[in-house]
Amino acid sequence: MDGKIFLGGGGPDYGEKQGLSLKYANRHGLIAGATGTGKTVTLQILAEGFSAAGVPVFLSDVKGDLSGLAASGSAEAKLHSAFTSRAEKIGLESYSYKAFPVTFWDLFGAQGHPVRTTVAEMGPLLLARLMELSEAQEGILNIAFRLADEQGLPLLDLKDLQALLVWVGENRAELALRYGNISVNSIGAIQRRLLVLENQGANKLFGEPALDLSDLMRVDAEGRGRINILASDKLMGAPRLYATFLLWLLSELFETLPEVGDPEKPKLVFFFDEAHLLFDGAPKALIDKVEQVARLIRSKGVGVYFVTQNPDDIPEDILGQLGNRVQHALRAFTARDKKALRLAAETYRPNPRFETEAAIREVGVGEAVTSMLMKKGVPGIVERTLIRPPSSQLGPLDQALRANVMANSPVAGKYDTPKDRHSAYEMLRDRAASAAKEAEVVEAQEEEQLTAQREFSAARRYSGGRVSRSSSRSMRIRSDDSFGTAMGKMVMKELTGTTGRKIVRGILGGLFKGR
Repeated sequence: MDGKIFLGGGGPDYGEKQGLSLKYANRHGLIAGATGTGKTVTLQILAEGFSAAGVPVFLSDVKGDLSGLAASGSAEAKLHSAFTSRAEKIGLESYSYKAFPVTFWDLFGAQGHPVRTTVAEMGPLLLARLMELSEAQEGILNIAFRLADEQGLPLLDLKDLQALLVWVGENRAELALRYGNISVNSIGAIQRRLLVLENQGANKLFGEPALDLSDLMRVDAEGRGRINILASDKLMGAPRLYATFLLWLLSELFETLPEVGDPEKPKLVFFFDEAHLLFDGAPKALIDKVEQVARLIRSKGVGVYFVTQNPDDIPEDILGQLGNRVQHALRAFTARDKKALRLAAETYRPNPRFETEAAIREVGVGEAVTSMLMKKGVPGIVERTLIRPPSSQLGPLDQALRANVMANSPVAGKYDTPKDRHSAYEMLRDRAASAAKEAEVVEAQEEEQLTAQREFSAARRYSGGRVSRSSSRSMRIRSDDSFGTAMGKMVMKELTGTTGRKIVRGILGGLFKGR
């Protein structure tokens, strides 16, 4: 199918080829269906199709199954006969097994190349969402980011943000005149949330070297788009971290890539698996941001495909922008399920051969109700489609092959070693050390002055300037050796006696009286 990705066969006998037009692939899409109905395989064959067409792909591997894209399927596999039979039934000519170029990524750096961003790039809105901050706490976080810009303090990792919040707390009285009240309790709450993030492994997400988006848009020597797979099985233990990272990545693509209009094929296709996690409990400001990105990023040549169990998981304003749809079976066990099923069916352009609602309920595993955009972006008539079998390995890749793929990756070694350059934490530490040193110097000078004053007040210091007349007279006395010597001995003898001591006390008491 020229200019299309072959999805499978439709029609009465599944002999009519169904495909996704590359020209409209950046108009976004939806892959939905209950657990076990074949969503993962659909995602896999779409990734294969885009890669073969020279379009790079980014997807998250929640269960580990999609790592098999890096290996070829095998004629010795258990499902080989079923796959070849299905390929013949849907008219997939020259079906063969092949591997695809894959780059593995992992926030924790265990099952793929480390992927990082900086705190500054994440921004206060997404961080507030990640930490579930209140409005007041989010306000303080915005103040911290504003101060970091004004003070020239790079926010790269979590310790930078923690140090900046400490500084904000110490200077809250001065800052309150400009930014309003800054509560110590709110700062403490943010610090505790940052500690929770660290315990979830977010400290490995924030730092440098940060991800270069161009590394996600590579093609191999044969012109095939590389499939970037984010290992997410462990990451799903922190669902907010997972959803916030993917939303950040989508936002970065939107802000970085140039406008391209409507290209003949996308520059990148982004699959957002477990998409409901993005919207669960999300504030309106965040949903508005997602809607804005989804609406505008297609002009950057990026297609976004949400993968979830139920279309009802996606806000209506965003759902309305998803033109290419693959709907696997939905189970209607409750009144809410039945309502969601009916609403899902109403969004499709009807087919006179069957009822859409009944088809969504009845399609089997590996079968789906599909609707793809046609000429001028018009939604196609809904069709029951038997999904084509994958060419790559079905199921996870073993660890030895994964390690080999990583070792031969075009980004091998680029992100492995973290960098900790001079940033807000070090700058604020240096400022504090410098201020402490200056304070010590000033304190020492003040102490010296106070000591001198106390000694002077207590008559422990004799100043020659205050007894210049006595000094001049003693010099005249010393000039006459015989008389001076005799008088000196006599005076010293008298002063060493009781009478002499009384005289000295009386003289000194008169000199320093009242001082």
